Amino acid sequence: MPEKVSVAASYDHCRNLARSAARNFYYGFRLLPPAKRDALCALYAFMREVDDISDEPGEIAVKQRGLAERRAEMDRALAGETSASPVWPAFRDTAERYNIPSRYLHDLISGAEMDLTVSVYETFDRLREYCYRVAGTVGLCCVHVFGFTEPRAPELAERLGIAFQLTNILRDVPKDFAMGRIYLPLDDMARFGCDARDLRRANAGSRFADLIRFQAERAWKFYAEGWALLDLIEDDSRAALWAMARIYAGILEKIELRRYDVLAAPPARLSSAEKVWILARARLGWRDPHYVQRMCERDRRGAGGAVGGRRAG
Repeated sequence: MPEKVSVAASYDHCRNLARSAARNFYYGFRLLPPAKRDALCALYAFMREVDDISDEPGEIAVKQRGLAERRAEMDRALAGETSASPVWPAFRDTAERYNIPSRYLHDLISGAEMDLTVSVYETFDRLREYCYRVAGTVGLCCVHVFGFTEPRAPELAERLGIAFQLTNILRDVPKDFAMGRIYLPLDDMARFGCDARDLRRANAGSRFADLIRFQAERAWKFYAEGWALLDLIEDDSRAALWAMARIYAGILEKIELRRYDVLAAPPARLSSAEKVWILARARLGWRDPHYVQRMCERDRRGAGGAVGGRRAG
């Protein structure tokens, strides 16, 4: 019989893990009431362990067994069985307290399993399925913690999660390619006259930059669709969600300022000072409700011009 980990000790473990590893997300966590902050830390700890199994070096069969074992452990934890893992007590408490449907958690593990067997995506429809599993599910879990009564909220949370994942994909193109993965839809690559040889370059050529611009504009549309969620969740969660969304959207802005050259090192990121400024704005209520609409209008105005012709506002 494994030694039981208390719920309090489990939350301590999850807080420490999120503080050290969550980076962009943890900035938003800090703006939540303690109970909701702890809940997101518990969810993050679970999701991080799933990601680590998928991304760590090793044989695919071993990783598949690891994910299958984690799925079974999750089901046992949700059923109330005792485990020596420091994550499960807080995770179960969070899932029960905020009524998080287990299907979201199963779908997330399925997304990690896709990374073991799918290295390219023929179309955006197929990529969107992947983005739903690895990120849309995260948005769906989080919105239950944030609290909502409007029936549209889960759908918008899913779209905002997909926007975050599309941003991650553009930021991490070289890193993913080094791991043997291409998350840019192959039909889009062909449309712009690009192939895997472009991904081996140190800098983006004009055709590849046009491809990335097209993907960025698609991501902005998901931000625009999901942004209304900010008005549909409980008041005490709005600053946190705005900060997280604004940080991820800021990465997309950084990619634009680099003239869509996602191949050049280092990857596009916000500095700590920029994140702290966003955090301060969120805390003080200086949140521009028209930010994403303005960015999308900028996209439309610049659609016919040269790559990189837009400037940050």
